[in-house]
Amino acid sequence: MTNRLLTFGAMLSVTALLTMPANGMMRSYSASMQESSWSLVKNSPTACVLEHQIPRFGKVNFSSVANKNINLDFAMNMLQKPAKYTEVELRSMPPKWRFNSPSSHITNLAYYKQFDGEVLDDQAWLMLNELEKGMSPTFFYRDWYNANDSVSVGVSAVNFADQHMAFMDCVSKLLPYSFEDISFTTLNYKKNTQILDRRSQEKLKMIRDYLKFEPEMDLVLVDSYTDSYGGRYKNRQISKQRANDIKQMLEDSGIAGTKIMVTGHGEKRHIASNESLQGRNENRRVVITMNRGY
Repeated sequence: MTNRLLTFGAMLSVTALLTMPANGMMRSYSASMQESSWSLVKNSPTACVLEHQIPRFGKVNFSSVANKNINLDFAMNMLQKPAKYTEVELRSMPPKWRFNSPSSHITNLAYYKQFDGEVLDDQAWLMLNELEKGMSPTFFYRDWYNANDSVSVGVSAVNFADQHMAFMDCVSKLLPYSFEDISFTTLNYKKNTQILDRRSQEKLKMIRDYLKFEPEMDLVLVDSYTDSYGGRYKNRQISKQRANDIKQMLEDSGIAGTKIMVTGHGEKRHIASNESLQGRNENRRVVITMNRGY
């Protein structure tokens, strides 16, 4: 009796959302049991992407990227982008063969004109959990061109389990830092040597580990500097050598040499006084700046 009441209550909630005039219609998009498929389209220590095709609508995916914090996004890549701002309800719906199971509200959200839909953070995790239980997260909204009609877009749990396990295994192996953490990095050297100090060695390892799996960079700038001790020509040559050594390390990590620009500045552009040991340590540096187009 309790389950029937819950189911009836959930039906009323969806019905209230989609109440339409007598001539209104519902367009539904979802993959049938035969069509439903999930694919782990990216599986690396820098990003995990689990993708699902919805016939006649487009594709959706869950994604998690290398970061200090655990993260999850859900994106809807629609064949037809929203024509205007649209209010949406996201509900967890039972499959047709579990007609006694109740549905539940996940969240309210909005589509924005000419942008794909997104569900972020906690709500995305909730969607993933509902799929794991065999439920179908479903988006309900008004048609963009006919206010009498409504649309539902369901994400099927059929054939989800195995790929979900592979996705979660990928997430557990993501690097604990993001591209933004390494995209601008300063490396420092020990005095009168070509040897990086310990902190810089650790930072360079982070960069190399990341680039092993994300080699597609638009441009990598390597700028090398010295302190003012020693002759200017010698310092210029030292800075060039350090920059080229870093370039070779990056090439070994998979970055094309044509995308790496190196400059040895020598004694130019000090960031601290050369009168103190600490200041000279700061001036002996290589700055790596990375840009990517996505």
